[in-house]
Amino acid sequence: MPTVADTNELDNTKYKIVRGNMFVYSGMQTGRDVCIRLALYGKEKTVLISPAYTTFVVRKSAELLPEYLYMFFKRFEMDRYGAFLSDSSIRSNLDWDRFCEIEIPLPDIQVQRDLVAIYGGLQKIVAENEALIAQLESVCHDFVVDCKSKYPKVKLGDYIQEIKEKNTEGRYNQVLGLSTLKQFREANARVNKSELNSYKIVYRNNFAFVPTTDTWKVFACALNRGDTIVVSPIYCVFAITDPNLLPEYLSLIYHSNEFDRYVRFNSWESARENFNYSDLCNVNIPLPPIDVQKSIVSIYNCLTEAKRIVADARELMKNICPALVQKAAHSA
Repeated sequence: MPTVADTNELDNTKYKIVRGNMFVYSGMQTGRDVCIRLALYGKEKTVLISPAYTTFVVRKSAELLPEYLYMFFKRFEMDRYGAFLSDSSIRSNLDWDRFCEIEIPLPDIQVQRDLVAIYGGLQKIVAENEALIAQLESVCHDFVVDCKSKYPKVKLGDYIQEIKEKNTEGRYNQVLGLSTLKQFREANARVNKSELNSYKIVYRNNFAFVPTTDTWKVFACALNRGDTIVVSPIYCVFAITDPNLLPEYLSLIYHSNEFDRYVRFNSWESARENFNYSDLCNVNIPLPPIDVQKSIVSIYNCLTEAKRIVADARELMKNICPALVQKAAHSA
């Protein structure tokens, strides 16, 4: 990752050089953090790293693929083992000499290639979709900026209505909370079903948001695209009442950092700063024709799908890595 240190007036002659297929290793605080800090640099551009780190290469690449070695250390099992091997200093370091004593299963080079190819395929999916995400985010941003200059602004309160319906009959029991990523998520607190009668109902295509803004610093709002759920009574729930405004288009608007800044600036009260439903109604948004909204939403849906693919691939990489190494161990 890019360094967080101040590199102004840096004497880079003291820094170490890292080229493609080189490893960077830091044994510091391995035991404390239960993490072996190890990375394989796979880019062509040469970079510099702190002289406190150790760099190394695989000497016998005909017998051991660097990517296979990297996969072996990607597992949390190795992080735990590294913590176990760490010394008893206050930093719980895993010194280089001790690191080199670690034994690994060494299967045939073709088996290594096969395993690396599987893992590399997932990495390629992630890389391609991350590149697509960057492009689509840029297009979405440009589209919204263009709408601001082309189309008239309308007061949001003329297009939405607050929903205060509560789960008094106990018909719904799926309780969800809201995250700073502006998505519904599993509720943090355990809720007894007997308490759900006071919870608010969020139907499909309805929104829910957290009025309090001084804690998260964002407008924590989400559009329910699934089945009916219930949320905490402190949340505000609303629905769009005018067919000329698409829920997905409104969702795209409030996902922007600019909207977060607007909400924070217009949050009031004393001990806790709030952005209430009445404040939301005073927001002015550009309202393009419905066909333009659909075009923007289509791009945004592609963006959402690309993000889902990346998340699924990363999760699969995390889960499949131990299985691939286990297969390698049996082949060694």
